[in-house]
Amino acid sequence: MARRNYHHGELRAALLDAAEALVRERGADGWSLREASARVGVSSSAAYHHFASRDALVRALRRRVLGELGERLSQEVGRTAGPEAGGDHQRRLVAVGRTYVQWAVDDPSVARLAFGAGAPAAGDPASDSTSDAATAPHPHDVLDAELDLLVEVGGLPAAARPGADFVVWAAVHGLATLLVDGLARLDDPRAVAREAERVVRAVLTGLTHEAVPSQGWPTPHSAHTERRTERGAGK
Repeated sequence: MARRNYHHGELRAALLDAAEALVRERGADGWSLREASARVGVSSSAAYHHFASRDALVRALRRRVLGELGERLSQEVGRTAGPEAGGDHQRRLVAVGRTYVQWAVDDPSVARLAFGAGAPAAGDPASDSTSDAATAPHPHDVLDAELDLLVEVGGLPAAARPGADFVVWAAVHGLATLLVDGLARLDDPRAVAREAERVVRAVLTGLTHEAVPSQGWPTPHSAHTERRTERGAGK
């Protein structure tokens, strides 16, 4: 193995790049930290200066991937006219759904890594205070912001907002999973965006007209929303 010299930050990034390539080739579990080290031409002992274990490398890669997805969603929303332009108030959330589903279809192994089992929950020692800082903007925060905006412009009743983020996410992620796993197929690749749009619009229309029970709906949470709540309580 040819040895290479890296500056401190460069080696960490190179190991993450190598791990991402291995995920695309073999999935999240089919490789070792030693193999990632060999890909970039360093010893495994050098890699341990940055990642205490293979799991630590996977967690760091997951955070990076989520951050990249969040940025991609933000950019797509930024290219979409806001509600102040009038007309279709749902179009920005449609952009979020289309981008999410297309990302998963185009890069299924990395998508499985990002949302697969093993992400540390709030309170887990593996979930430190820097986790979400490395995942900015988080995809869930992008979705939340757009739903809040939809309420502000009158496109979604305030009573329907609690938990709506998980309803939309469940629908969009469900479509992405069906397509990635081959349980649903579309003959035309261009139909992915149209099907994602239909799902988002159907969910938002349903939320707009739903009858909220007197006891309200359940309040789902995720590792990210738990950490976000903890940070808010600590202010």
